[in-house]
Amino acid sequence: MIQLFDYWRSTASYRVRIALELAGLEWRSVPVNLIDGAQRAPEHLERNPQGLVPVLEIDGLRLTQSLAIVEYLNETRALRLLPADPAGRARVRAIAQAIAVDIHPVCNLRVARHAVTESGGVITMEGWMRAFIGPALEAVETTLEGGDYCHGASVSLADLCLVPQLYNADRWGVDLSAMPKIRRIAATFAHNPAFVAAHPDRTLH
Repeated sequence: MIQLFDYWRSTASYRVRIALELAGLEWRSVPVNLIDGAQRAPEHLERNPQGLVPVLEIDGLRLTQSLAIVEYLNETRALRLLPADPAGRARVRAIAQAIAVDIHPVCNLRVARHAVTESGGVITMEGWMRAFIGPALEAVETTLEGGDYCHGASVSLADLCLVPQLYNADRWGVDLSAMPKIRRIAATFAHNPAFVAAHPDRTLH
């Protein structure tokens, strides 16, 4: 059985859950409670020395880092999450990385908590999240074409990064009213079976 070591609210885990659902694979979630610090337990550090989720056990492999995992699934399960042309692939990867590499790390719970603690309460969790998520999504908005997907006319790696980030934005009260292209894409995936099945509210927690 394919096993995904994840946390229900982790946007990185959310990306991988979507890919697994798109691939039509049978898999089992093994929760790693980030709030309780389970990611620092010896058994999880043996899976991933970084102490992060997700970790995917599949095909006799143990994979880490969500973008690497999704690209592995894309290549081995023919998900077609990247365009055929080099320019298209570069654009999709740029949008995906603008979210997964630029927004996600600074809004990681560990980072945000450290900032709040070190500020002596001057910085709040909500204020920190809004300060980074909002402007970054506004920048992503300007790069989008205005269609139903981040790129072209089909789901791509960029969509797998954007939709989970929008869940996080909603959680922290980020205003998306000035981002019509992003809201249009969100509406596209609101009823997509793979995205719905992977949604945090549908997972065990």
